[in-house]
Amino acid sequence: MTGQRVVIIGAGVVGAALADELSAKGWNDITVVDQGAVPSTGGSSSHAPGLVFQTNPSKTMTEMARYTVEKLVALDCFLQVGGLEVATTPERLVELRRRHGWATAWGVEAHLLTAEECLERHSLLDPERVLGGLYVPTDGLARAVRAVEVQLRRAQERGTRLLERHEVLDIRVEDDRVAAVVTDRGEIPADIVVCCAGIWGPKVAGMVGMSLPLTPLAHQLAWTGPVPALSGQTEEALRPILRHQDADLYYRERFDRLGIGYYGHRPMPVRPEEILSVDAAEVMPSVMSFTEDDFAPAWTETRALLPATQEAKLEEGINGLFSFTTDNMPLLGESPEVKGFWVAEAVWVTHSAGVGRAMAEWLADGRCSSFDLHECDVNRFEPHQLSPEYVLTRDCQNFVEVYDIIHPLQPPENLRPLRTSPFYTRQRELDAYFLEAGGWERPQWYGANASLLEGRDVPEPGDWAARHWSPIVAAEAQASRESVALYDMTALKRIEVGGRGAVAFLQRLSTGDVDKSVGSVTYCLLLDHDGGIRSDITVARLGRDLFQVGANGNLDLDWFHRHLPADGSVVIRDITAGTCCVGVWGPRARDLVAPLAGPDFATGGFRYFRGKRAHVGTVPVTALRLSYIGELGWELYTTADMGAKLWDTLWEQGQRHGIIAGGRGAFNSLRLEKGYRSFGTDMTYEHDPYEAGLGFAVRKVDKGDFIGRAALQERGTVPRRRLTCLTIDGPAAVVMGSEPVYDGEDCVGYVTSAAYGYTIGRGIAYAWLPAELSVPGRTLHIGYFDRRLAAVVVEEPLYDPAMERLRG
Repeated sequence: MTGQRVVIIGAGVVGAALADELSAKGWNDITVVDQGAVPSTGGSSSHAPGLVFQTNPSKTMTEMARYTVEKLVALDCFLQVGGLEVATTPERLVELRRRHGWATAWGVEAHLLTAEECLERHSLLDPERVLGGLYVPTDGLARAVRAVEVQLRRAQERGTRLLERHEVLDIRVEDDRVAAVVTDRGEIPADIVVCCAGIWGPKVAGMVGMSLPLTPLAHQLAWTGPVPALSGQTEEALRPILRHQDADLYYRERFDRLGIGYYGHRPMPVRPEEILSVDAAEVMPSVMSFTEDDFAPAWTETRALLPATQEAKLEEGINGLFSFTTDNMPLLGESPEVKGFWVAEAVWVTHSAGVGRAMAEWLADGRCSSFDLHECDVNRFEPHQLSPEYVLTRDCQNFVEVYDIIHPLQPPENLRPLRTSPFYTRQRELDAYFLEAGGWERPQWYGANASLLEGRDVPEPGDWAARHWSPIVAAEAQASRESVALYDMTALKRIEVGGRGAVAFLQRLSTGDVDKSVGSVTYCLLLDHDGGIRSDITVARLGRDLFQVGANGNLDLDWFHRHLPADGSVVIRDITAGTCCVGVWGPRARDLVAPLAGPDFATGGFRYFRGKRAHVGTVPVTALRLSYIGELGWELYTTADMGAKLWDTLWEQGQRHGIIAGGRGAFNSLRLEKGYRSFGTDMTYEHDPYEAGLGFAVRKVDKGDFIGRAALQERGTVPRRRLTCLTIDGPAAVVMGSEPVYDGEDCVGYVTSAAYGYTIGRGIAYAWLPAELSVPGRTLHIGYFDRRLAAVVVEEPLYDPAMERLRG
């Protein structure tokens, strides 16, 4: 592609992969610039130990790792010796079963091994220490420097220019668009700049005023001298790469020596501005002096796990810098402020080629078709998540926890509370158990509701599902179906869209018809140009040219901003922080609200999926007749200063109606009984509306064109896969999500959301399955740790299919 001048800053494994992938797409005006000498430029790629373990709780990360392995094998830059993770504690042995489930669900061959089988794979292990292991035959060692060399050479053969020993000093911006990269050897004109600078990423991004939530942290890597048990080994590595996560350790061979990586030491962050230049660094900028005292526990544990190393000595070591982020995910995408400035940061060798492919597709095609990138988009963060204190604290915590066993609901322990709704004081008075989401404190259940357990038979889930759970969750769910409950919905993103062009703007971006009467509420989707789901939203028309959008997060706000018309006819405001929302739901919701809000809220006066402005007592509210739990009720919005008064007014009036406060645990159970989807979990960019069971949200008649419409027509309405509802008998069989689904011995899909349905008395699991298996009555099995749980495909919704409770 001519006319697009691309400058890639950084010639490490990511920059090299991007140059290779983008030039392969026909782009012929690419310049790669680096301050160091290629291929060993002095960044993290130059000292990376190269271990590639593909298994990850993220489907996207696993898929990018798998692509990296496949590409590097084809380029002869990979030693496919396999990867072995061993357990030395019962807890880790259980965790390896969970990891086996992830690998299987995401399509990576993996095997659980007995202790004896681990010894057969890796003869240096102490048989008295190992309880079992997880073996992935396609894992192995990436030759990072060689991968840089090979991929850059391929790109150069297609016309890519390589400028080594060029230090980037600035990025020139004109009219909010990149114009050139300024180096110590002159300017390089650019239409697109991609920052692949690794540990220098925040420094480079800062040149265009962009805050990058990345911290370089030192990580210890040491090498033994000759190990007698490896004497005479003529191949670089014969045994699988080894991970001993119970002690924060990993190992690799190099002929007759062992490399030992250690994460168990104190966090050692380094400011990007303090990293030495290529010329000033003694070894290379990303390598710092080895601190032996920090490594002492690692060497003691190594000699215990691998007794053969007792006859060896430590010969050398480094404290090597790697990039960490606040959520352990890469930072990919375009700056929200400066057009043409892109980042591909916080990417390790494991995912490098996958990220190169993703970025090349994104640049060339306007979207990535190979991977779902919603978890990786650099614009996912809220403003507080970009603060220096937040970034440093969370990045250091992630370093500490890199090999820890993390429960999917486990909240962070530091920097809390950060964001609290106006109801927070009342929630604490009700003894709320808080988890965190996007910085918000969200009650999972309320200790004050313990009395609701009297006379109720509450099934107990298994050990893993019982963490961050209480039987009170069941009582709150049941009580919500019986009386009336208040649910704090403040954490939902709220966007105000106004102006003379607001209608046309929302019609263009969404799948629904929002050009309806004032007071209408529309559930619809945001699609990408390929027809994939970017989000699901509710759009309430509050005035002729004023809408309130219930969105899923900052990526929706970013999407709106990127599509604003240039004529200023649309104004967008994120009103989340200045407002709050409480869901008032349950069969007695009308009895509670109508006396406070007036006759319009009485029977028949306020229809389902309508909204209006009103007062609840003295509190001005925007009331939307919606319910995420499948019961009669309203979402009531007001300004933050009136939130406490709104809660108190409802709470006082609700005493005569058996009012309770409900937590997120009950909410999740109730929404799954009703079949409501959650974006980011149940459907993502890789799914279309018909596959996700959301075809009803696509309005094709009497509506103009919208983003993704043409692609949907090409895809058709008969999906090859479906988001499918399964039920499981037995309370101990509650799964948590990301488990593999089997048809016989074949893995055919994976679980998205799951919970126990306290109304229906069964476990619920939604899963992506081939369409031919999504037949009600079909029995499949879910892989849950070391068990196979029978699960039956059922019609949805499981609760109130006639919508009688909602429409009330």
